[in-house]
Amino acid sequence: MVAKPAIFTSTKLLTMKNIYLLILFFLFNLAFGQNKQFFYEYTFIPDSTNKADILTEMMVLNVQKDRSEYYSSVRYSSDSAQFADYQKGINSMPRGNALVNEWVTKYPNSNQIFHTTFLISDKYKVKQEIQLDWKLTNEFSKILNYDVQKATTEFGGRKWTAWFTKEIPIPDGPYKFKGLPGLILKIEDSGRNHVFELRGIKSNQEPFIYPNLNNYRIVELNYSQFIKKYKNYRQNPTADLVGQIPDQHDSNGKWRTSSEIIKEINQQALERLAKDNNLIELNLLK
Repeated sequence: MVAKPAIFTSTKLLTMKNIYLLILFFLFNLAFGQNKQFFYEYTFIPDSTNKADILTEMMVLNVQKDRSEYYSSVRYSSDSAQFADYQKGINSMPRGNALVNEWVTKYPNSNQIFHTTFLISDKYKVKQEIQLDWKLTNEFSKILNYDVQKATTEFGGRKWTAWFTKEIPIPDGPYKFKGLPGLILKIEDSGRNHVFELRGIKSNQEPFIYPNLNNYRIVELNYSQFIKKYKNYRQNPTADLVGQIPDQHDSNGKWRTSSEIIKEINQQALERLAKDNNLIELNLLK
């Protein structure tokens, strides 16, 4: 007869604990339900033959109710300034020197993403399905005073280690990484060629719309089409410029044919691409 009250008390306590956890989860969702901007420091080595050349760009993960947008803060500032000038009837040049000229759009409860990038003169909007196979570990730590847990996965020909926190119940992260039970605060590949670390959080009350300058032709592709296009681009960067550049005088008054100009642009692009051999998605080079 004594055991029954004990069982009842234990069940009652368990129920109260579950209610508390539900309330806590609701409060977290309420706190982070509004638009949030997460600022990541992205450190990367573009040339695998020159490990000393380490570059850094501040990236933004802008999370809203219906989607998230990941982009370079430098590129966004430049595009926003150009867009403001355009609305005033002013044609201005890009400002700043963005190292990352691409962005990723992700959607909650969906494996579909859109990756927007540039190849020479065109903008490519690539539709892709991504479902990462995360392995959660029993390793825990602290990042920016958040309790974080370690998880691993493979993506793009690399092995990745992520640290995520359930204290921010947003299953998202930088670049194309998503699907963990909390926000990714840090993620890096096994060789530390690409490292993303959260540096700050900002609330944003206004709906986010990335400024569209309408100054590039937009080509929409699926991922398999993009892989083929990208590999052809690496071999012949200026293939799409044929017939688009007229014969003309250069800045020194020298007459140059279209083929001469394209050949020079192609050579410069090949030299640049040769030093850009350490991509996040390394499998694009195979």
